[in-house]
Amino acid sequence: MTDKNVKPLFWEPQPGIGYTVKRRTDGGMNITFTDLNQKTLKHWREFALQHLLESDRQTRNLYDLRAVSDIPADAVNMAIEANNDPSARNIRLAVVVANEDVRKAVIRIASLTSSPGGGTNLKLFTDLDEAEAWLTRPLDTMV
Repeated sequence: MTDKNVKPLFWEPQPGIGYTVKRRTDGGMNITFTDLNQKTLKHWREFALQHLLESDRQTRNLYDLRAVSDIPADAVNMAIEANNDPSARNIRLAVVVANEDVRKAVIRIASLTSSPGGGTNLKLFTDLDEAEAWLTRPLDTMV
């Protein structure tokens, strides 16, 4: 991917925001959460919805939630909202978790996606290397 084809990231670090974002070489994003406070959730919601507006092709994203011990109800509801956006159907999403409570919350988010033909192609992992290997597979083998 050449620099002129790289989509803008629309994210900059801010004090009190408990996540970081880096552009992947394949054009997707690696999003790493360390805190799910209200400021983080509000910022992430705006960021995620902005990127869904720009979604025009298959994208590979990785959410690293290993540093998160619990996903609050507000975060679950915001993730369900984003996942129900019709543009979410263009996303292949690997989610890496470190504990059972977070795994259950992510499963709940995936199960409550109700967009017709929408929702991400989401797969859960406990190992970052396995998640990365899954994401790098050709998109036509991800169904």
